[in-house]
Amino acid sequence: MREFEFKVRVRYAETDQMGVVYHGNYAQYFEMGRVEWLRNLGLSYKFMEENGIMLPVVSLTMNYKKPARYDDLIRVKTIFKSQTSVKIEFDYEIFNEKDELLTTGTSMLVFVDMKTGRPTLPPSYVSEKLLAFIEE
Repeated sequence: MREFEFKVRVRYAETDQMGVVYHGNYAQYFEMGRVEWLRNLGLSYKFMEENGIMLPVVSLTMNYKKPARYDDLIRVKTIFKSQTSVKIEFDYEIFNEKDELLTTGTSMLVFVDMKTGRPTLPPSYVSEKLLAFIEE
């Protein structure tokens, strides 16, 4: 499951005065994709946090190709890129209903121990799922 896709309808509150999705909202779409990618792998942010692990974003880039607009049904594709020691990276692509590429992005997240606030290796329950996935 290198990729995961879901669809979401653009809400009025996510747009600017021109009816175009405000640029900052793309980060939320990426987060939704990442959360669902992990959930589909059998992991959840909630479970990790309840067990002392946070996964903050330390790098985020976006490239806007075409605007998404109010009431568009967009498709968010989340693509696992890599995982090294304490970091995990994802790529993203957002498409409209005509299958036109609207936005691309990349994020890097770091596993952090909530008690120390320091980067840490992912817990074994995460490593095992990622390793099984990578070896597929």
